[in-house]
Amino acid sequence: MGDLGHEAKTFIDVLHETGQTIWQVLPLGPTGYGYSPYASYSAFAGNHYLISLDLLQEQGLLSGSDLRAAEMPLTVKADYEASYRMKDALYKKAHRAFLAQIAAGGGAFESFKEQNKNWLPTYALFMACADANGRKPWNLWDRGLARREKASLDRARKEFADQIAHYEWLQFEFYRQWYELKAYANGKGIRVVGDIPIFVDHNSADVWGNPHLFEVDKEGNRLWVAGVPPDYFSETGQLWGNPLYKWDAMKKENFRWWIERFEQMFDLYDSIRVDHFRGFDAYWSVSASEKTAVKGEWIKAPGIELFETIKKELGDLPIIAEDLGVMTPEVEDLRDRFDFPGMKILQFAFDSDSTNDFLPHNFPQNCVVYTGTHDNDTTIGWYAQAPETQRHRVREYVRSDGHEVQWDLIRLGMLSVADQAIFPLQDFMNLDATHRMNIPGTVGGNWMWRYTPDMLNRLDKNRIRHLAQMGNRLPGGKK
Repeated sequence: MGDLGHEAKTFIDVLHETGQTIWQVLPLGPTGYGYSPYASYSAFAGNHYLISLDLLQEQGLLSGSDLRAAEMPLTVKADYEASYRMKDALYKKAHRAFLAQIAAGGGAFESFKEQNKNWLPTYALFMACADANGRKPWNLWDRGLARREKASLDRARKEFADQIAHYEWLQFEFYRQWYELKAYANGKGIRVVGDIPIFVDHNSADVWGNPHLFEVDKEGNRLWVAGVPPDYFSETGQLWGNPLYKWDAMKKENFRWWIERFEQMFDLYDSIRVDHFRGFDAYWSVSASEKTAVKGEWIKAPGIELFETIKKELGDLPIIAEDLGVMTPEVEDLRDRFDFPGMKILQFAFDSDSTNDFLPHNFPQNCVVYTGTHDNDTTIGWYAQAPETQRHRVREYVRSDGHEVQWDLIRLGMLSVADQAIFPLQDFMNLDATHRMNIPGTVGGNWMWRYTPDMLNRLDKNRIRHLAQMGNRLPGGKK
């Protein structure tokens, strides 16, 4: 399933060789239901399954035979369950070795725990309790534990002390390896763009630890949930099911939870894409009893007040606004008030006439252009199933016969006025619809795509670098 080790550095080396200066990643939190990075057990924790076993071996925490026994086939679909089983056992062994190492002293681990005390103890306790309850949603746990009654919490901390310590160590290792990888990327002139989901998963340490900030009842059951109305992706909308925020309660705490969240994101990444940005102006509220997102209503959110507070606390906000879907003048005003660049998706550019906002001749400079995102098909897959009217518009616009449509759109993005241009690896690799990452509104089979080393080796590096040069996007200008 991949990790933060040597292969990740090899990928960064390829970015550097091809003149790329941006690496955008999906959310890196611990994934829950459906392996989705947008359904995480924590808005603050990292996915510990990304911890590299090779790097643990280099620390003397695992042996060469451990790693050889853990080798798995190279495929284009991640085998999460097998990876989890294998890594769980080796992480336990490495943790024991770590404890033996630090018995003689060493304060890095203790410093990490102190620096992250606002979320780490709650997360580690939550995960230990989740394990003891077969990973059932926390509102189905013992009532005292679900309601965070002191006696139940004290008993759990004592009973699960070893597992709590293990989860704390896993976060220590994730953060250590991530910071090392990010420093490597920065050293190659590459900025890392993270992704912050606007909502958090109901079955998360965030909601369990702060129920007063979310639309749940005293038993932890969801009352009002998030989604979007019918749109380009779905005729019945998307019912995400995340509990909505109690914005009034958050305001009373001066948006403390959000400030801490953004502060950590800006520490983990050089800039961040804010998912579903329009939800900070108004959000689609659906009763938790509904089966689809059709019946809902837009409710105003305190976006201006929130971002002004965050900016006052943290300074400049290096944010990309995911402003796709149904936009309103109010959402655009919120985005522009803080000079956040919006997103331009080239696959959306050909379903109407020359006034389409996603056509490059209509771009503002302060935007980020993509061929598609993780929610879109690959460009080859999209073109193959697009109506002939759209296919004709593509061919006419790029003056091409469409046989290399992915390169046509990459070229469009590279040569556009957009300040930033980011492309899915699948498009650089000439991949079809079978390599799609996610189909919104569906469950199962998503988030599993991965590349193999030979696929990376076959990249047309010269072509990628030439396009970056043509668009004056190489580091330091044309070379």
